[in-house]
Amino acid sequence: MRRLLLRVVFSLIVISLGLIGWTQRHYVAARVDQLLVSQNTSGPAPDLATYKVLSRDLEEHRRRLGRRYLNSPPGNMRENIIFQARELLQLSLPHLMRCWLGTPWDFNGTAHEPGTGKVACGYFVSSVLQDAGFLVEWAPLAQQASQNILGTFLPAEKMTIRVGMDYDLFLDEMLLSGPGVYIVGLDSHVAFLVINESQELRFIHSSGSSPYCVVDESREQSQVLRSSNYRVTGNLTASAQVMRKWPQGETFTTFTR
Repeated sequence: MRRLLLRVVFSLIVISLGLIGWTQRHYVAARVDQLLVSQNTSGPAPDLATYKVLSRDLEEHRRRLGRRYLNSPPGNMRENIIFQARELLQLSLPHLMRCWLGTPWDFNGTAHEPGTGKVACGYFVSSVLQDAGFLVEWAPLAQQASQNILGTFLPAEKMTIRVGMDYDLFLDEMLLSGPGVYIVGLDSHVAFLVINESQELRFIHSSGSSPYCVVDESREQSQVLRSSNYRVTGNLTASAQVMRKWPQGETFTTFTR
């Protein structure tokens, strides 16, 4: 609760002064969250209150971008809106994911919000995307194989499949692919992989290995990602089609085969 109040108060101060734009306000507020988490010696815990605030805030801005897109002529103005949507999601999605940290994993877990039960890896991915404003079929998407989850958003040519590839070579290749929010499918797992502008890589997922909860791991800590023989990846926020469909509220029909 203290974390939520500090974030809201700080945002209101910045807004009242009119010093910076929304995207920058969101980033600075998120940095306050991170500092408060670092002071929590007991480790991260699910944060449903902040999650709901971030989700509602993001939805307002998604709708605003969607209206601007529809009212803009084809060309540079729409391309700029797509760029803004990409920037907004690359900042917002990781903070939504981190509100789930510490939520227990279970193979059959279907929790829809942080800390409200146990959550399987697919339901974690599906819930975060739905609460970020993606119009998805929540349960059918969560129950798909990882490549089908990716196929719901991206065509096959936008996916990269690597089998038996050395872990460090795989991650180096990922960094060369550029920043963004990726969905990653493994032998029997699905997760998010976030690469920021500073080339920092984070693996965020509901882990069926110790500590059996939602975790945010560095490349050195990501044993589940390291041990998988099969890895399929796709950059969600790099896709112009996804960034066009998201603000307009278009449905992402679950891919099955």
